[in-house]
Amino acid sequence: MRHALAAVCAAALTLPAPALGAGPVSGAAPAAAAGRAEVPCPKPKVAPPPNRPAPPVPPPDDPVGSAIGGDALATHGLVVPAGAKPPPAVTATTWMVADLDTGEVLGGCGPHVFHTPASVQKTLLAATVIGKLEPKQRMTVVPGDLDIEPGSSAVGLLVGGKYPISTLWLGLMLNSGNDAANALARLAGGGGPDGVARTVAEMNATARRIGAYQTHAVTPSGLDGKGQFTSAYDLALIARVAFANADFRRYVLTERAQMPAQPHLKKGGFQFQNENKLIFNYPGALGGKTGFTTLARHSYVGAAQRNGRRLVVTLLGAEARPLRGWQQGAALLDWGFSLPRDESVGKLVSPEDMATAEPSPTPKPAVAPKAAVTDAKQDDPPRALSFLAAASVALVLAGAPLLLLLTQRRRRRPGRR
Repeated sequence: MRHALAAVCAAALTLPAPALGAGPVSGAAPAAAAGRAEVPCPKPKVAPPPNRPAPPVPPPDDPVGSAIGGDALATHGLVVPAGAKPPPAVTATTWMVADLDTGEVLGGCGPHVFHTPASVQKTLLAATVIGKLEPKQRMTVVPGDLDIEPGSSAVGLLVGGKYPISTLWLGLMLNSGNDAANALARLAGGGGPDGVARTVAEMNATARRIGAYQTHAVTPSGLDGKGQFTSAYDLALIARVAFANADFRRYVLTERAQMPAQPHLKKGGFQFQNENKLIFNYPGALGGKTGFTTLARHSYVGAAQRNGRRLVVTLLGAEARPLRGWQQGAALLDWGFSLPRDESVGKLVSPEDMATAEPSPTPKPAVAPKAAVTDAKQDDPPRALSFLAAASVALVLAGAPLLLLLTQRRRRRPGRR
């Protein structure tokens, strides 16, 4: 039976990733919520921005994936603890607030709804490879590192420039440098021309390992790519892994940093500042990541601590008016901190939960065994895989015990839908 299950999962890995095209962001309601009235999420009364592009069509809802962390989370609407005060009205299409330490989900709006990530995907890059690269090691920028969408955010790396890897991380997290994302992904993937592709494959493997089954990365930076998606719930899982790393916590709390001069290129250095305004304006802020593309709109991941409690907020598909992404995050954090500590509507699954639930060995991505900062040629990158398809098949075939493990790890107090 175990061999048969492994064979089916292997077959699922060869399925193409769900295609994303123009169309509405909302799909059919999750099967777990069928027959139940959904509570609309509070929204401010503001006109939508002119010329907003049609969002990508998401993959169809997965009834199993939508209930990971608790069946109350399988909704496109609002889920909050019974009797809790209403959360603030925000423009975000989907959002969630959770406890970084206990993993309790305090509330959310469509926590498992698919959405494009923009630059908050850089938190997945960090969660995947930050431990592979030595911060003090120096690297040399190659032309491919600057192969980014014209007009997109860049920290200003120069071809031929030599930088400490710690500077790349600061450029990534403070200034949302897509050039830094490419450089870090290339290095972590072995340093060769296929390094970025290898790291993206590893990012997807990391997402699956921690239970973020609705996340599929196509670019390391979060620049839009066909088939790229995530969810507010998945972003909280990723943030929990990232914030467990001391270097990540230090980078995202850095207010400003210095880009070193490149005398051999006759270029001076310059200062850049953290774009996440939460750290300047919110008492107890722990940092986070902003994001924006015209297609994804504004996204945000932020964390803060208060009275010995650490909360994380994730939101996707927001507009900048009347509140910017970080301000919407701050309002939701305030709401979360106002709830009693025992309030919960679900649970963030842990990597240990997923290891226990794994029905068969997870194939390891073909990545370099040791990160390098050279341009040595690497083996051909692995063929793109549909991790969502594999996860769905594995979860369904695993049966009731697996569902109970992933969906029932929450407090008994029921949530309001």
